[in-house]
Amino acid sequence: MEAPRLYVVKKDGRREQYNREKILAGLRHACEKRPVADAQLEEVVAGLERELFSRGENEVPTTMVGEKLMEALKRLDKVAYIRFASVYRSFDDVGHFEAELAKLGTP
Repeated sequence: MEAPRLYVVKKDGRREQYNREKILAGLRHACEKRPVADAQLEEVVAGLERELFSRGENEVPTTMVGEKLMEALKRLDKVAYIRFASVYRSFDDVGHFEAELAKLGTP
C-alpha cells in the first residue's frame, strides 16, 4: 500500500510535495552545536507527520508546518527555536530578535 501524498502550499501559492528530509535538515541546522539528539528531532518530525496525516487532507500550508515546528523547538531548546524562527519569520533587524526573546521571558 502506498503512503498518501501530502503537499505543502507555500506562501506564494506554489505547491511542493512534503519532504521529510528537508524538514529534518532545517531542524538539524537550527540545532547545530546544541544539546539536542537526532532522535529528538526524528520524534518532532514523526509527531508533525502524525498530526498532518491524521487531518486527512492532501495539502497543508507551510505556515502551519512552520508554526508546529517552532512550538516543538520552543519546548526542546530555546536557542534552536530562536535560530529557526529567525529564518522562518525572516527577522531583518535586532528588534525582531529582542521581541521574540521577550516572548520567551528572556531579558
